[in-house]
Amino acid sequence: MHRLTRTGGTAELLRWLAGRAEGWAGLVGPDGTVLHAAARTAGAMVPDVAGLVAEGASALTERGVQAYSVDTGAYTALLFPVGGSSPGVGDLGAPVLAVVTPRPVAAGLATLLADVVLPLSLCLQAETLERKRRRVDLAESRGREAVLHLLMTGQLSIAQQVAGALRPRLPDPVRVCVVECSGGGRDEVARVCADADGGRSWIVRCPVYARHLILVMPAEAETPEPGAVPPDETVAARVGDCVVGVSEPVPLADTATGYRQAFHALAAARELPTRHARFGVSPDSALVVGPAGHRWADELLNPLLTHVPRRAQDPGSQELLATAASWLAFSSHATEHLKVHRNTLAARLRLIGELLGLDLHRLADQAALDLALRVRSTPAPACTPEPAHSGSSASGTSEAAGGLDAILVRPAVRDWADQQLAPVLGAEETLRTWVRCEGRIGPAAAELGISVPGARKRLTRLETVLQRSLLRPPSARYDLWLALRSRDLAAA
Repeated sequence: MHRLTRTGGTAELLRWLAGRAEGWAGLVGPDGTVLHAAARTAGAMVPDVAGLVAEGASALTERGVQAYSVDTGAYTALLFPVGGSSPGVGDLGAPVLAVVTPRPVAAGLATLLADVVLPLSLCLQAETLERKRRRVDLAESRGREAVLHLLMTGQLSIAQQVAGALRPRLPDPVRVCVVECSGGGRDEVARVCADADGGRSWIVRCPVYARHLILVMPAEAETPEPGAVPPDETVAARVGDCVVGVSEPVPLADTATGYRQAFHALAAARELPTRHARFGVSPDSALVVGPAGHRWADELLNPLLTHVPRRAQDPGSQELLATAASWLAFSSHATEHLKVHRNTLAARLRLIGELLGLDLHRLADQAALDLALRVRSTPAPACTPEPAHSGSSASGTSEAAGGLDAILVRPAVRDWADQQLAPVLGAEETLRTWVRCEGRIGPAAAELGISVPGARKRLTRLETVLQRSLLRPPSARYDLWLALRSRDLAAA
């Protein structure tokens, strides 16, 4: 009995009892509802077992006794309450152990059942506690996921309020770290991460990628202690089959930017022997568009920001903004991120496209919307200012009205584009073809005259060279489209 309690739990104990009784064994509620059951063989049937058990359980509850039996012509039902220290006495909600055995009852069976009540009760308590622990773990995991979602959508104050009930407190500034684990090792890696930095990081199981952990870590001090190893490097060294990508230090409000940077660093880390990479120094496109870029983004997004739903159950502007950001970041995986049905996602995207006058199936329009959303979440004073000789405010207004191309020809944006494309200078054919084919491998392979696996290998090599993720979202294809467009405009 004790061996089965330790190794198999309630199910194995009941199966063993059914074999010893040559009949049926189960746990039933006081009202006769069968909670767990096992029979001697898979096809074994006991006549009217439900009636026998229900009658016995009802009588046992009413009389408050510690054992009860019900006889029929061919079978006997033996019932024992499975409760706490005093089973059957004042514990009307306790389950009942019921065994239905052929007559005559085997010698010693009643004593055996009385002996099994204690280990069975302990088993039930342990399993109940384990279920409660899992529910608590799930609730905490969902709470952390909700805080990350709020941070990714720029709702900083609400995220901090929700995070106040959990530990640790959200740091500011932060580095975002993405850890790619193998198989089902995510829980173990989470423990390693918590141990590596003393529990200071905000650890979230990624809702989109089942093998990813997301860490929102305190940014290191400018003068770290001698010999101190950053937690992300410690994790990469201690877990032999994980890959780690880390962002630059960013304000907590820019967690979404930090996540994109960490995801791109992860793509580079897969090809490195250390399995660890930090995002290279590169300005975000939202920082170089200038005040004119902010005006352009405000004009583009205004129909979405001022949208008022017709019905109370329809999504409002904030929901649509979050949907657009999630879809641009995760593509079809946005259903898992937002916890919505794919039809709901498709309907929201149609509405967003209609409000903004964009075709969201085109990479050009996707890149424009992605840039506008990032510009909107970037404080205006942080962007590159207009040159002193740029002219009057009237010329700035006409530039904003000129659309995205007028923004992409700004000197700061051209410098940014050159920096993005410098690693592939002179060897842009594959990249240009892939971008021209809307980021789809099949059409790009056909246009290049190579196989799909060959095109995939080329893009994988480009990921290493550019240190950006291309094949999996969040992808750098929006920034690359903007950079190529800026260069083409400059050449024209």
